[in-house]
Formats: sequence, structure tokens, C-alpha cells
Amino acid sequence: MLMYRRLLAASAVFALLSGVAHAQDVKTAETLRDKALLDRTAWDVAEDLTTTIGPRIVGSPAMARAKDWGAAKLKALGFTNVKVEQYAKSSWTRGEESAELTAPYPMKLTIVGLGRTPATPPEGIEAEVALFHTYAELVAAPEGSLKGKIAVITQPMVKAQDGYGYGVAGISRRAGPVEAAKRGAVALLIRSVSTSDSTVPHTGVTAFGDGVTTIPSAALGVPEAEQLERLAKKGPLRIRLKLASTVNPNNVAWNISGEIKGSEKPDEVIVIGGHLDSWDVGTGALDDATGVAITTAAAKLIGELPKHPKRTIRVVMWGSEESGGASEAYLAAHKDEVPKIVLAGESDEGADRIYGLKLPAGTQKTPFATTVANVLAPLKIYVARDAAENGGSDIEGLEEAGVPSIELRQDVTRYFDYHHTMDDTLNKVDPAQLAQNVAAWTSLIYLVADSDIDFRALRPAGAEAGKRRY
Repeated sequence: MLMYRRLLAASAVFALLSGVAHAQDVKTAETLRDKALLDRTAWDVAEDLTTTIGPRIVGSPAMARAKDWGAAKLKALGFTNVKVEQYAKSSWTRGEESAELTAPYPMKLTIVGLGRTPATPPEGIEAEVALFHTYAELVAAPEGSLKGKIAVITQPMVKAQDGYGYGVAGISRRAGPVEAAKRGAVALLIRSVSTSDSTVPHTGVTAFGDGVTTIPSAALGVPEAEQLERLAKKGPLRIRLKLASTVNPNNVAWNISGEIKGSEKPDEVIVIGGHLDSWDVGTGALDDATGVAITTAAAKLIGELPKHPKRTIRVVMWGSEESGGASEAYLAAHKDEVPKIVLAGESDEGADRIYGLKLPAGTQKTPFATTVANVLAPLKIYVARDAAENGGSDIEGLEEAGVPSIELRQDVTRYFDYHHTMDDTLNKVDPAQLAQNVAAWTSLIYLVADSDIDFRALRPAGAEAGKRRY
């Protein structure tokens, strides 16, 4: 009897680790992968969203249209249980913006206000410049030392395939206004968090909320930031800045979702998606119409199979990633089903090729990982030895609640050339690389959906989840 029980236990462990990846599952995953490389659904979705709706900032009429577009698109593509989940969300609206160097000579500066920045007085602000080459230099300045001045940070961003430079340079945008305010500055300009050499400036959210003391803040294009650096070596600078913006604390946003219902275990759910909102510059193509398109197309292809996989696949179009809130709202609305969400992932790094996959902790040395690696190898994707830590801003709440996640890492070498700018447009999307993304998501998600793998049971004790990627 004891030997029988041991054999049963061993069998159960093997089934858990293998994820029951039968030969037919592998064949189907490979067929889906190859079909996705020729499928136009993702391109059509991204084209329609960026063309029909355009920029989609929270609180705008365009975002309301995008909500209706998302629900209609999911229904048209065969998804069921389509939901529009509304939540409270304050909104910020950009107004007129201008900046000018007034000394040592007049020169117009091209700027874009940072998201959630307060406005200047109607007449604007004119003040002497205090220039810092890095965020660390600003933080090292004593409190009160910038009284009455406009702080300028010219820290560049390092270009990297994995985007790591974004977190290092991005602190100037995220926390710079608050730190400059602590030291008495009346406004802040930063070199765009950008890997390009373009004069087109990059926006992005900055610190805001109750108890946050901040100042009017904007970004400069790279050449102008470099020009200010050179001029500052020769003598004092003065800048005039005008920013007009408004905030509506009583607005709303929406998370939109649809499902490919599982054939055997419909209550076990895989959550994937991208964010529907975008900044008000450009048309939000790379950030994140393509993420919405990639995950929608992947689930649609799986849904066209003669028999759906065992588990349900849910595509979510999150409604407020850029200014935050979608993750918390989604978790609040779905907290009761968290134990049944077997996996989560988000596509939010553009549309260039995927080069690596990070699986949930504890999965790396399993037969399931080997199967996935073999299926993804023709796409030139490797399975990383280290585990996923953060699959995207909109699934952070799920991760912190214990939901396992994946990271399908995209090559972002050129992504931050266009990120958060008026150049984030459809012509920056490479159709072949977009299709490679769809092929990876389709084959991977199918293998998980038609398996019994339990990522939670594989997770080592004490493994962390929900860390920020950058």
C-alpha cells in the first residue's frame, strides 16, 4: 500500500511539472504559431484603433469612443462575456504650452508638458535657470537653494535592448518636479526621457496626488537640452514658460474585456491584454494599440480552433495605464476570482520582435518550459533562466495578489525613440515583427490554456512577485 501511494504521488508530481503537454498540444501550438505569422488581425486592429479613434487620454471624448470601440471589436471578433467595467478616475487635460529662452538671446524652445503637471499662472513664469546634468545632482542641492529658479535636468537615457535605461533616466520625469519643488524651484524642464536625437519632446506622467507638492513641468527635445547645457557653460540663462492644463477629479475610466471560454475548465482563467488609453500626442500606436492588437489577435486565433482549450482566455483592454489606476480597479473588481486566475501577462513595449520569455518562478527546469522553448525556438525566442518579476503595469495588482505572470520581452532598442511623442504613429509599426509577437503569444497561451499546469504550486517559498521591471 505504501509503495502504491508513493507511485501515485510521483505520478501527480510528474503531471504537475509537465503541464500535460501532449504531442497533439505541441502540434496545435506549432500550427497556431505558423498561422499567426501570416495573419493580419493584429495589424487591422492596430490600424483601426489608431485611425478611427486616434489619441486616447483618460477623460477625453476619444477615450469614451475607444471604450465603445473596444467592446464592439471584441464582439465582432467572436469573444463572449464582453464586459465594460467603469471605475472612478480623475482626468488631466492639456492646454496651450510654450517656452522661450530669453537670455543670453531669444530662442523658442519646443516643449511638451508632463502628464498631470499643474499650470503656470496665465502670464507664465520667467526665471533664471539652475541646470543639473543628472537627477542625482538636483537631489544633492540643498533645500531652498533653487528659490525662484527654473530647474533644468539634462540627464540622457541609455539605449538598451531590454529598456533598462528608461528606469534610470525616467526618475527625472517621475520625481524631478517634487524634488525641485522641495528646493524652491518655480518650474522644471527635463531632457526628454528618450533614446533619439529628435527635437520632438516626450511626455509621460509625473508625481501627483494628495499631499504631493509639485511645480509646472515640461520636457525638451534632446538637441535643445544639449544646447542649454552648452550655453550654461558660458553664462546665466533665463527661460519663460507657460503651461495651461486642467484637472477633473470626478471623471471615470473603463476596463474592457472579452473571453474565449474554456472547454473543460472555464472557471480557470488566463488574463492577457494591453492598455487602451494613450497620451494625447501621437496616436498611441506603439503605446499601446499594438499591445491590444497582439493579445486580441492571439486569443482570436485560439478561439477559431474546432475545440477551445481547457481554460478560459480573457483579453483585457485596460483603461488608464498612463496615469495609473487600471491595475487597482481590475483587482478590486475581480478579487474573488484571483485564486482561479492561473496566469497573467501584458503586451506594452511596442511591436518589435520578442527575443526572450520569462516564465513564473519555479517553472524554468520543468518539462513544460522545455516544450515552450522548443515551440518558440523557430521565432528566435529563448526561455530565460530567471523568473518573471513584473509582467506589466496593469497586472501589478494581480501579481501582488499572488497571480503568476509571464514576461514576453520585446526588443525596445528603438521603442523609446517614439514613446510618449507625437511620432508614436502607425508607420512606426513593422508588420513582420508585429506578426512575430502574435505568433509567440498565440502558441504560448495555447499551451498554458490546454494544460493542467499549476504555476502557484511550482513557486518556491518566498519567491517575490510584482517588482517593477525598470
